[in-house]
Amino acid sequence: MLTTSMPEPWPGPVCEKRRGSRGVLIALLIVGLITGGVLGYFFCGAVGYFPRYAELSDKIGKLEDEVSALRQQVHSLLKSAQSVPVDLTLKNESAFSWIYEEVRESVVVIKIYRMSYSFWGDSYYALYSQGSGFVYNHSGMMVIITNYHVVENAVVDGSRFTITVTFIDGEEYPARALGYDVYSDLAVLAADAPRDKLKPLVIESSSTLNVGDVVIAIGNPYGLAGSMSVGVVSALGRTLVEDQTGGYAIPNVIQTTAPLNPGNSGGPLVNLRGSVVGITTAIVSDSQGLGFAIPSNTILKEIGSLVSTGRYEGHPWMGISGVDMNYPIAKMMGVNVTYGVLITRVTPGGPADKAGIKGGTKQVYFDGRYIEVGGDIIIAIDGVKVTNFDFLVSYLEEYTVPGQTVELTVLRGGRAIDVPVTIGKRPLPTS
Repeated sequence: MLTTSMPEPWPGPVCEKRRGSRGVLIALLIVGLITGGVLGYFFCGAVGYFPRYAELSDKIGKLEDEVSALRQQVHSLLKSAQSVPVDLTLKNESAFSWIYEEVRESVVVIKIYRMSYSFWGDSYYALYSQGSGFVYNHSGMMVIITNYHVVENAVVDGSRFTITVTFIDGEEYPARALGYDVYSDLAVLAADAPRDKLKPLVIESSSTLNVGDVVIAIGNPYGLAGSMSVGVVSALGRTLVEDQTGGYAIPNVIQTTAPLNPGNSGGPLVNLRGSVVGITTAIVSDSQGLGFAIPSNTILKEIGSLVSTGRYEGHPWMGISGVDMNYPIAKMMGVNVTYGVLITRVTPGGPADKAGIKGGTKQVYFDGRYIEVGGDIIIAIDGVKVTNFDFLVSYLEEYTVPGQTVELTVLRGGRAIDVPVTIGKRPLPTS
């Protein structure tokens, strides 16, 4: 009997096929694991779950923040720094360019036109004088600050004189005086200009100034709009007497080497942050680099009253006249004090007179003029040494108000005595 059976499979090729399939699967698995690992690495790193990547990412983020902060500090250094070394600043021309760009659109030319009449009786306006001013935001109200002497004619005779303000782009608008102070040579104007034209400057306390600080004057000398000059604060605490002050001194005036010319009056004196620290007001004829500015503290103290009432009536007054003591005067008087203020005259009925302060008793010729000697010599106020008349006037303006009682230490008859004096209010000007 013939028996048949199914042949057994050939083991060789079949086994090779299985092994090949398994290798492919293993290879695919390895590739998948590698791919998944790479993708997982980046994915986990991106979402912060991969510890090492997250740590590196945090460090990179912190570095980026520090770089950003440093960039911000460098960008705002000139604007926010308390002080900048002069030698570095003077070499950095871009610093001045930045300040000029920040300030120039806020500075205006103030023109005073006088109404005149032709031979045939026709009226017309002719340019009479001009100066400078700058825009300031006073409690949401945009005003223009300038010197009183710039707009004096228009204030005194508004029927014949008209005020206008001209911006850096040449556009000109009518303006009117809101208030003024003859004694501080300040005036505040309102301009009939569009709101977007009125770009205010920041006013900073002039108490931040030191001798040697760099300051910049921007104004319109000789009508040349937008002119800039640079200098330093050459002195502080000066007093200045102008024609319209009636003999009273403007205290705490800033002395600067920034070149000033006619037409600069009323313009801002700014620091290296672009903030107003003064308002340029006067020059000394034939001087080399000697100009003066009203301190910003005076503006900040008075502007509220000038806008709301049109006047400022808070100037302290003692009713005395005097000269600085020195060695020759001391020798003539037979005293050993060479500093302080020699009182030459006391106003009858004034605060000093009521307190018993004594004025000069005899006239002597000294240094090309006659002065009254023999009066009290003020050597201290409230325990603070009085070096000269500038110091006394500045102290009174800065630290006293009408109605306040101060203690004057005076030298009388060779001995020092204390005399209480109640400060009065300075009489208003007649103009």
